[in-house]
Amino acid sequence: MISKKVILTGSFGVGKTSLFNQFIYSKFSDRYLTTIGVKVNKKTLEIGGKELSMLLWDIAGEVAQDKVPTSYFLGASGVIYVCDLTRPSTYKNLDKDIEYLKGIINGGIIKIVANKSDLVSAEDIERIKSEIPLPIDTITSAKTGDNVNDLFHALGAELID
Repeated sequence: MISKKVILTGSFGVGKTSLFNQFIYSKFSDRYLTTIGVKVNKKTLEIGGKELSMLLWDIAGEVAQDKVPTSYFLGASGVIYVCDLTRPSTYKNLDKDIEYLKGIINGGIIKIVANKSDLVSAEDIERIKSEIPLPIDTITSAKTGDNVNDLFHALGAELID
């Protein structure tokens, strides 16, 4: 079995924990509870006939070094950077955050995810995508489950290769 550490990061309230819970437990809650520190769980996937144990770290909001210990990112093979389609403030510094992350995880895979697609129209999504400074890998809704499993399976496939 292959084991890989994956970090979920991004601003407060973007839906990191909701994505985490939707993927691991197939559950969603409308209650907002701030993650304090880090929440860790594991899920095993079968991808291309191989077993992947994905160790998922859901860390408290913000990427900045003064808010999140750099040590949380050590040993990570992948990062899921989550922004909120309804809050431009969550993606305005995305390019700087991604550069910072690239320096920490040294060659790991970074997926940029725009969450909360259930709260905006398809037309708004296209407009918002043009405002985000880097290309989005996946658009998800943790609430409805749209593209959540696809996101983690796609990342898993890249981690195995």
